[in-house]
Amino acid sequence: MQLTDRQLEIIEIVKKDQPITSENIAVKLNLSRSALRNDLSLLNMIGILEAKTNVGYFYVEKNLSSDLKDLLSNVTVDSVMSIPVVMDEKIPVYDGVVSMFIEDVGTLFVVSDGYLAGVVSRKDFMKNIMGTSDLTGTPLGMIMTRMPNIIYAYPLESVCSAASKLINHEIDSMPVIEKVLINGEEKLKIIGRISKTTITRIFVDLVDGHLGGNE
Repeated sequence: MQLTDRQLEIIEIVKKDQPITSENIAVKLNLSRSALRNDLSLLNMIGILEAKTNVGYFYVEKNLSSDLKDLLSNVTVDSVMSIPVVMDEKIPVYDGVVSMFIEDVGTLFVVSDGYLAGVVSRKDFMKNIMGTSDLTGTPLGMIMTRMPNIIYAYPLESVCSAASKLINHEIDSMPVIEKVLINGEEKLKIIGRISKTTITRIFVDLVDGHLGGNE
């Protein structure tokens, strides 16, 4: 995974001044803490930095071995993706809420004529439930986030790239899609789902030797 110049600069600051808090890192870079949140989360997730409560960030001298890095870079989204929960945009909000809880997911993927049209998160439901009493008469299409404001992954994309998208866009999950041409128009077919839970499980499996044929 290619790190940004700012992420590399953060690593050098932590190496030199560890332990160092996020506030002090932000001061050295002349940025706000919120501007660094995604960078620090990513560096912590991939094992380059370690965060200790009330202490600060440390550089992990021996993070992932080169073999482990190579293995992780070669894991593609289609090998770890899960089954998505997909609903039509005309389905009532009430049915969407019920499905979300029954399936125990944080995001529903919404389709129009069978192709990706939007996503609905728990926040979307909470915001709209508070503002309306007509849950059976309001379709999902009325409250969903629509294209092109949807982040998605491709089946042959590396999980490192997918993890970066989840963190950088501050989302819990995203659809895995295939592009198809219908009457000359590009459509997105949903074939899977990848989430922060998926990424966490991958790291656990890598450590336990259950991924990549190391059993």
